[in-house]
Amino acid sequence: MTNSLQKRANILQDRFGLKIASYLSSGAADLPYDISERLRAARAQAIFQRKIAKTETAGNVVNAGGAATLTWGSSDDGLNWWSRIASVLPLIALVVGLLVINSIQDDNRAQELAEVDVALLTDELPPDAFADPGFVQFLKATR
Repeated sequence: MTNSLQKRANILQDRFGLKIASYLSSGAADLPYDISERLRAARAQAIFQRKIAKTETAGNVVNAGGAATLTWGSSDDGLNWWSRIASVLPLIALVVGLLVINSIQDDNRAQELAEVDVALLTDELPPDAFADPGFVQFLKATR
């Protein structure tokens, strides 16, 4: 929608510029030679000095299948790579954080299992008693 409005605005600007140029050109035929030469030189100088606007494509939001994604805008300067790297750094930090949390949880789980093993092995009951179904029924009945 925005692109079509921009294209229409550009077309209208071009038409307006062409109308003004035609009015100026038709009026320039009635001017003396020295004034028309100065105008021609001024036009050439203005065309030479005009700045061409550098267009950059902004990032687009694409909605596909109910999931919106943000695309990268295309740019030719080197700063774009730095912005891409800077936008990926939080993702890298998140992944590293998740890996550290996973490692700590694994260590904690191993330590808990080791404590249970120590408690079973140092208890007065042999470990085979806990595997006996009759002992489990005895424990449930005594509670």
